[in-house]
Amino acid sequence: MENSDKCCLAKILKVIDILQKECSPECYPEGCDRPFLGNSEYFYYNTRPITLYSKNGSLFTVNYYTNNVLSTSSVFRVEDVKGCCCKLRILAENTEEETTTYTSTNEFVTVDLSCFCILRCLNDIFLENL
Repeated sequence: MENSDKCCLAKILKVIDILQKECSPECYPEGCDRPFLGNSEYFYYNTRPITLYSKNGSLFTVNYYTNNVLSTSSVFRVEDVKGCCCKLRILAENTEEETTTYTSTNEFVTVDLSCFCILRCLNDIFLENL
């Protein structure tokens, strides 16, 4: 396992993990490691969804089951970072709405961050049932 000091994605994901655990009402400029999660008029966000890309540029996707139906997702919530390993919660995309929204699942994957070279952060969101 790589030393987390050499694993830049681990550093950024650790910041996201801390932010999600310590939600704040302040909003700062864009970026994966901006110091606070955003807020809206009605509630504070508690999640910064992410996508990961492999070294060859492929979007990382995983299969999961909801109500015995197999689905695929490429969007995750950081749950924990230890060294260069990260536990991710799989997020389900809600396609019934005009804007893209996500639902928290109870399925997780653990990934070796040394296998990825691109991290993309999506707009902060609020997830229920965490």
